[in-house]
Amino acid sequence: MATDHNGLIREHPWRSVRSVYRFFPEDKMKNYQMLFIGLTCGLLVGLLAGWIISGVGVYSQGQFLKGEARRTINLPNRNVNAPFSDGVMVGNTLYLAGRLGIDPKTNKVPDDPEQEARLMIDGIKAVLTEAGMTMDDLVTVQVFCSDVSLFDKFNPIYRSYFKKNLPARAFIGSGTLLRGARFELQGIAVKQ
Repeated sequence: MATDHNGLIREHPWRSVRSVYRFFPEDKMKNYQMLFIGLTCGLLVGLLAGWIISGVGVYSQGQFLKGEARRTINLPNRNVNAPFSDGVMVGNTLYLAGRLGIDPKTNKVPDDPEQEARLMIDGIKAVLTEAGMTMDDLVTVQVFCSDVSLFDKFNPIYRSYFKKNLPARAFIGSGTLLRGARFELQGIAVKQ
């Protein structure tokens, strides 16, 4: 065992700090205080950075979204009393509700899946037109399908509705859809 200039007994030189704590617990407390101050400063810096970044995140196309008006978009011939809008426009972004390919004459899903797909996409196109947009304004689309074996039948019909670049898309096997539909489409469009 070694002793230092104060006469403290130490078992090993590399354990000197721990040995001092046995005799001077207030030094250990100072380290905890410094740790607390360091963590608090880190937390405050993190919160400040998050606040700044989130402020940048809500800044879009030269306008702050916080005070921006929301506008609901509903087709004028809408005959469904559903608890949602066909779309909601915030700034230059349109959020489209899920849409089925219902035949407006029969109010039923057609027997032909290709006709159903066309009716569904025509409905999305009509909502986009009502908002002053086109199919080429779509940036992302989710297609829910109760029978994924229809993927190859759906794609050529879907592709025919676009003149420019296709939006990002997910084709999701969904299980049973409302009213016996095979497809449901929802998406987000940004006015160019």
